[in-house]
Amino acid sequence: MWKLQSTAKIISYIQTEDNRHALILDSTIFHPQGGGQPSDTGFISNPNFKFLVVDVRSKDGIVFHYGFFETSQAASASELENGQEVCLYVDGERRNLNSRLHSAGHLLDTCMRNVGLAYLEPGKGYHFPDGPFVEYKGTIPQNELESKRKELEVEANVLISNGGKVSAAVLPYEEASEKCGGSLPAYISKSSHPRIVQLGNNPGCPCGGTHVADIAEIGMLKVPQIRTKKGLTKVFYTIDS
Repeated sequence: MWKLQSTAKIISYIQTEDNRHALILDSTIFHPQGGGQPSDTGFISNPNFKFLVVDVRSKDGIVFHYGFFETSQAASASELENGQEVCLYVDGERRNLNSRLHSAGHLLDTCMRNVGLAYLEPGKGYHFPDGPFVEYKGTIPQNELESKRKELEVEANVLISNGGKVSAAVLPYEEASEKCGGSLPAYISKSSHPRIVQLGNNPGCPCGGTHVADIAEIGMLKVPQIRTKKGLTKVFYTIDS
């Protein structure tokens, strides 16, 4: 999650029907968009070319690095498909922001339990900079929304100030379930080996995204609003720049 430079070999170069260019590599450190988190950006290069990566997507187990060549004199198709080694450079500033936002979303799950909202079932999360939130199945009584908003904000910043190492590991189902407090979401197969992310000593959760190395790196967190409607509760949050 914290690697910003690496090497790989080109498997193929494609040009899509909508005139997008993409590189496919034998391995990558670029995080593809998914799980409520935007993709990494950066560039891929070797002595023959520099390919600016503006979007990364995963489909059917294949990661597509979309972008364009820095100059109009791009490498030839043979140079892009013959297994040549390339260097990968992830935009560290963007990765750091996305990791902080994503980690803050998971931290709020812990805070919800700590302030007496464990009855709400975690749902989707949106960890993009333009309006991050986490959503839960269930509602909070209207007269408690403001008090719970304040409690969540205080609890989150206490946990952040205390800090704690963040870890990620691919584990057998039973061990993963234990790390997550005794259960995993129903969509995870019992024959699988899910990747579990754990923030400090708090219960872990299955996640494929990037996160900070220590909870303290999230920075000051604010909860400006909580909405509860039609059986769903949405908690909006921001982090300092």
